[in-house]
Amino acid sequence: MTSTNFDETAAHRYFSAACFNQTWDWLDKPSRSTDGDEAMIACCLASLWHWLNRPDCTRRNRSVAFGLVSRVYSAVGQPQNALRYGELCLRASEGEEPFYLGYAYEALARAAKGQGEETLATQYRRHAEELVAQVPEGEEREMLAKDLRSLES
Repeated sequence: MTSTNFDETAAHRYFSAACFNQTWDWLDKPSRSTDGDEAMIACCLASLWHWLNRPDCTRRNRSVAFGLVSRVYSAVGQPQNALRYGELCLRASEGEEPFYLGYAYEALARAAKGQGEETLATQYRRHAEELVAQVPEGEEREMLAKDLRSLES
């Protein structure tokens, strides 16, 4: 390993969040080019890598990071990759609050829908809907409910 002139922990902390936020900026765009899709994939994977290299990375952080990667792959039409990361999100979410577990099932529903597996997507969505009812009233509950409603179209 080579010597560095910067704080690697601080770099991982910075880039995990910066890449996460940049990925959401791309996801929120109404349209992206193929190059934009590739940049978004690279950015979300960079965020994940930096999260995984943070000494303070928790299961919850992994859940959120895997969920974002799954969401990106669903958005770019790569449902197999979305399913893979949705499953990793689910594993990381076990034992977490209903909000995080609900998002794991939302990711799996989105991936299954992308594969044309409507019955499976509906099953995953129903699991998530059961969990959203357990999330206390507020911003998190509304955010998850809104994302679940977007799967109905």
